[in-house]
Amino acid sequence: MIRKISPIVLVLSLLSVPGAYAHFGMVIPSDDIISQGDPRQITLRLMFAHPFEMEGMPLEKPAAFAVISGDEKTDLSGKLKEVQALGHKAWEAAYTFKKPGVYTFCMEPQPYWEPAEDCYIVHYTKVILGAFGLEEGWDAPAGLKTEIIPLSRPFGLYAGNVFRGVVLLDGKPVPNCEVEVEYYNQDKKYTAPDDAFITQVVMTDADGVFAYAAPRAGWWGFAALNTSDEKIKGKDVELGAVIWVKFHDME
Repeated sequence: MIRKISPIVLVLSLLSVPGAYAHFGMVIPSDDIISQGDPRQITLRLMFAHPFEMEGMPLEKPAAFAVISGDEKTDLSGKLKEVQALGHKAWEAAYTFKKPGVYTFCMEPQPYWEPAEDCYIVHYTKVILGAFGLEEGWDAPAGLKTEIIPLSRPFGLYAGNVFRGVVLLDGKPVPNCEVEVEYYNQDKKYTAPDDAFITQVVMTDADGVFAYAAPRAGWWGFAALNTSDEKIKGKDVELGAVIWVKFHDME
């Protein structure tokens, strides 16, 4: 059933949501490929933000933060230190690589109440890094409630490459799922000609697969959105499967 909304209510709703852009959980490392000769320690910054507009929101200490490599999962929650990022509470952790492998860093945040959308938001966020040339396992699930499994290797990508992924919810592919795509616009270097360009949107196909060609080098976030079957305090919960992928210029 289509609910009719009066023009006055619609205008007031729009006025009450300044900068109503897409939300993204963010896990941004200081390096995306750790090569021989690189520093073995990186810093990971955890945020909640509108990445293109560089507008932050407070991120309470995550419910979980871990790294997975092969069959090993290591809790990193104890390494988190509170910092300020984009004017709000954020978190940082240092991590030292000791052996070659593929490393998946995963964050489960505390539920975030968004009054403008009258719902809670929980974005399960991950980033996948390669260390010292070993590349096996970049397509392995992390076992999150919802996640994007890359079908393109999620590192060593050029700007213009197509990134493909499959959206999982409770371990099953999600067909016809909306995936929001946004650029981490550090230093606010770029402007959008219209608000419609800020958040790109693609849909998964019948097998839960989506594709997107990143037009510019830098960090790009992909957020697949679904509504949880469970509520918090009687309110809907938006579940986001978020993955961050870096694209590079070809020199």
